[in-house]
Amino acid sequence: MRKLALIFILVALLSLLVACGSKGVDRGKAVKSAPAGNNLTVTLSTPDGVLHHGNGQTFMLSFTDASGKTVEVGAAALTFHMPAMGAMGAMNNASTLTTTNTPGVYRGLANVEMAGEWQAQVTYEGPAGRGQVSLPVTAQ
Repeated sequence: MRKLALIFILVALLSLLVACGSKGVDRGKAVKSAPAGNNLTVTLSTPDGVLHHGNGQTFMLSFTDASGKTVEVGAAALTFHMPAMGAMGAMNNASTLTTTNTPGVYRGLANVEMAGEWQAQVTYEGPAGRGQVSLPVTAQ
């Protein structure tokens, strides 16, 4: 009787884990989206939908098709770029991207040096082809 109860509990827990894992990664709220070629859309998102300046800005970068399904793009990179203004030189803040359990969704970490207008420059290369896109974003 105890073995049967233990098996039932294990099956229930396994079912719960599978159901929770099938939802994918929480991508947060979109900061900006743009077409990325090959019928893809790239979306930069944060937990609150706002890009914040400072060290340790976390974000998600996702690639989706026309139906909204995530698409594996292979290698991806994102750099925050602010052009030179007056005596201030151009700034390029590279981010670190890591893959998630959901193909086409990357977790990112960056140091966005200051508040203001930035270009989130995204490049990718892999199964979905090769491409690049620039997203205008405002860091607060």
